[in-house]
Amino acid sequence: MLTLPHRPTRIAIAIGLALAIVSLIALVLWAILAAATGSEGAGSRIDVPHLLRMTSLQASLTTILSLGVGMALAWALNRLRFPGRDLLVGLFASAIVTPGMVVAFGLLAVWGRNGWINRASEALFGFPLGNPAFGLSGILLAHVVLDGAFAARILLARLDTIPPNLLKTGQSLALTTWQRFAILDWPAMRGTVPGLAAIIFLLAFTSFPIVLLLGGGPANQTLEVAIYAAVRQDFDLTGAVRLALTQIGVCSAVILIAAALAPVPTSFGSSSAQTWRDRPAARTIQALVLLVCTIGFVLPLASVLVDGLTTGMGRLLGQPAFWRASLASLVIGTASALLTLALALGLGLGRAATASGVMRTLLSMPAFAYLAVPAVVLSLGFFLLVRSLGIAPATAAPYIVVLANSLLALPFAMATLGPPLEAIAQTRGKLIRTLGLSGWRQFMAVEYPLLGRDIGVMLALAFCFSLGDLGVIALFGTQDFQTLPLMMFRALGSYRSNDAAAIATILLLSTVTAFIGLPRLFQRIANAAH
Repeated sequence: MLTLPHRPTRIAIAIGLALAIVSLIALVLWAILAAATGSEGAGSRIDVPHLLRMTSLQASLTTILSLGVGMALAWALNRLRFPGRDLLVGLFASAIVTPGMVVAFGLLAVWGRNGWINRASEALFGFPLGNPAFGLSGILLAHVVLDGAFAARILLARLDTIPPNLLKTGQSLALTTWQRFAILDWPAMRGTVPGLAAIIFLLAFTSFPIVLLLGGGPANQTLEVAIYAAVRQDFDLTGAVRLALTQIGVCSAVILIAAALAPVPTSFGSSSAQTWRDRPAARTIQALVLLVCTIGFVLPLASVLVDGLTTGMGRLLGQPAFWRASLASLVIGTASALLTLALALGLGLGRAATASGVMRTLLSMPAFAYLAVPAVVLSLGFFLLVRSLGIAPATAAPYIVVLANSLLALPFAMATLGPPLEAIAQTRGKLIRTLGLSGWRQFMAVEYPLLGRDIGVMLALAFCFSLGDLGVIALFGTQDFQTLPLMMFRALGSYRSNDAAAIATILLLSTVTAFIGLPRLFQRIANAAH
């Protein structure tokens, strides 16, 4: 660390950005607390303890089921070799950016009352199988589809790091499947599991569109959905503030626990090949696990594509409202991604330029503010703040949505750009000092060429998060200002399922295209600049 180039400007910019983010979050929390102290609590009938129990229950069950599915799927992918494996691994990696409401809609198309499974059962056996896509079962199913695939990709990356010499030794000792798991696999995954569990719990605890679409009523309502209902339907700001404070408290407690755990590395690259042949019985189980998980993940997305491309696409494309919503989504997504990149680079470059452990920690903390103040809570705070300043929410809506979406993506952006920036500073710092490069020259000649793909991944994540977000726009959307997710939600509320299917298809295709294309594009640009 003593060889780090002297970069006071970078450190000053990072400090300024960190203070700005902290001040903004403080203003949001102040608006929430001011509303709480200035309201009479007796006017709200919201049952906060019930909502807290329900939210904690579904988040805990989601975490347990997702880790179980993720371990089983990672185990199968690590062992099996087949044509198209890299494509399948990439598909599971895309779960992190697949919009939750698209998966929820796909599950309704497959498992709903009029879904594929029920129609097939009635045709073959004369009776339907019920409606497992609604209620707690539907919420858990949707979360496990997304979080299970996400966990599998992270855990597969840990299994890929097992040294080849250990594998050769284990093979020569003829380890059984269980022995290999206990001696080699579990030690490789063990350090990542607690942190991964905390992330999945927070994602499920703060889930909004999935619970909104599949909850099936107040019995399965969670804190985020209850906050939205309190503001948009009942205008019960007292109840909404109480719920927001409860959610902030729980999320902050989980973050404090997670901060002491090993960090979870992002994994979006290809999976390295290993040679290990299990016994035929184990290989059969692995193939079954892979088949079931692939069908479970792909079938809802396939149903979205089939229904969207064959039913309402032509009608949707003829609606002026669709093009306005598409333009709004594109502009907001692009602006959010660029703002996220600027914030992540400003904080990341400053953090990599200092050798002080305390300073590095202080510069990292603001980036993860969203984990303690989730989307709907953040939106509520902004809503209360602009009202207290006398600004019409509709006037501030576009700027707030861009800013809020950037804060939502910032933790993932820092996790993507932070480690390579630090590695560059530590491994090439002495060379940069020797050559006497300025900060700008250092970035253009050294850092940017090495960060091309990482910048593309970060922009893809931020753009896709913003494109599929419903939590922020839900409180600020109007008839004249809506994005594609909000338009889809309104179409479902008006029983225009064909329009919703077509919008879901466009969201899914746009997300996959951005997730695959942006990293490759920026990799090529960086290589050309090198």
